[in-house]
Amino acid sequence: MTPRAADRARYDRATARLDAPVAVVDLEAFDDNAADLVRRAAGKPIRVASKSVRCRALLERVLARDGFAGIMSFTLAESLWLARSGFDDVLLAYPSADRAAFAELAGDAKLAAAVTVMVDDPAQLELIDRARDGGSEEVRVCLELDTSLKLLGGRVRVGALRSPLREPAQLAELARSVARRRGFRVVGIMAYEGHVAGVGDSVAGRPVRSRAIRLMQKAARKELATRRAAVVAAVRAVAPDLEFVNGGGTGSVQHTAAEQAVTEIAAGSGLYVPRLFDNYSSFTGRPAALFAQPVVRRPGVGTVTVLGGGYPASGVAGPDRLPVPYLPEGLRYDPQEGPGEVQTPLLGSPADDLLIGDKVWFRHAKAGEMCERFDQLQLIEGDRVTATVPTYRGEGQTFL
Repeated sequence: MTPRAADRARYDRATARLDAPVAVVDLEAFDDNAADLVRRAAGKPIRVASKSVRCRALLERVLARDGFAGIMSFTLAESLWLARSGFDDVLLAYPSADRAAFAELAGDAKLAAAVTVMVDDPAQLELIDRARDGGSEEVRVCLELDTSLKLLGGRVRVGALRSPLREPAQLAELARSVARRRGFRVVGIMAYEGHVAGVGDSVAGRPVRSRAIRLMQKAARKELATRRAAVVAAVRAVAPDLEFVNGGGTGSVQHTAAEQAVTEIAAGSGLYVPRLFDNYSSFTGRPAALFAQPVVRRPGVGTVTVLGGGYPASGVAGPDRLPVPYLPEGLRYDPQEGPGEVQTPLLGSPADDLLIGDKVWFRHAKAGEMCERFDQLQLIEGDRVTATVPTYRGEGQTFL
C-alpha cells in the first residue's frame, strides 16, 4: 500500500459515519507542517496568516506552539472579531475602508491595543480620522513596502500590485505624516514578497520555466534585502520605537528570516499545504486539509460522478486554480466538463472500484478558501475524528 493509499484508508475509516461533502484536517500533518515552518524560520517568530486557516480552533492550536506569535488578518471586521475573541496581537494585512469598524476600533481601548492597521497613503489616515465618531484611542499603524522587482528601468514589474511606497524616503515621509497626527502611532513595517513566497520554483515538467523562476527569485531576494534594510533604517529614524518588521510567506520563510532587518515572518498556507505549494525546491509539506465529495453516479466504465466539487480558487483563472482529485490515486477530470457546480465526472481505472456513496478526496488550490465552502472541519488523528470545529463560515462570519 502506498502512503497515499494508506492515508485514504485512514480518512475513509475516520469519516465512515459522516456523509460527504466533508472537510478534514489531518492534525499530524498540520503539526508536522507547523514544526517545519518553525525550523525554517530559524528562531524568528511566525505570524499566522488567518486567511490561510479561517478556523479559530486551529489558529489557537498553532499559536500555542513555540515559534508562533500573533495573527495576520485580512479584513478589519475580522481583526476586531479575533481581538474580541481573545487574540491580543492582530496585524491587518490590507488597508480598510470600513468606517464602522474604524469607529469601533478608535472607541475601545482593548481593541485599539490588540489591532494594528495597514497604511500606505495619507488618505487612509484621513479616512480613519473621519470615521472615529468621537473615539479617541490611539490607532496602531503598520506601513507597507512595495516588494516588486523592477527590471529594464522599471518597464517590467514582477510582483503584486500592492503598496505605492517603494523607496526609503517615501516610507519615512509617511511615517512623519503619521507622527504629525494625533491619535496614531507607527509600530511596524510589512513587506510581502509574493513573487518569491507564493510562486513555486520547481514546476513538474517545466524545467526551463522553473530555472527562470529561480533566477528571478534570486535577483528579487537580493534586491529586496538591500532595499528593505534601507527602508527600516529610514523609518526607525522617524519612529525609533518600531515594534516589528514583517516579511515573507510560506515559500520564502528561510530566505526572509536570514535578513537582519526582518524581525518576524508571516506564514499560513504552509499549515494546510494546498496544491499550489507542491512546486517548491526548498521545502516539502504534507497535505493536511482535504475535502471529500460522494460518488452519486456511475455513467460507464472508467467513470464516476461525484456531487459538486467545483471550488475554484482566487487568482488568474487557469487549471492551477482548480481542486485536484487526490484519493484514490489516478482519477482525472473529464476535459469537457471539469469540476462542476453540482456534479463532477471523474475518469480513470480507479473509478471502477468506487461504489455509490464512496468518497473521493480532493485537494484545494489555495489554503483557507476551502473553508468558505464548509461550516465544519473534522479533525483527524490516526484513523479517528477526535474533534469537530467550526470554520469562520460555521461561526456565521463571512468577511470577504
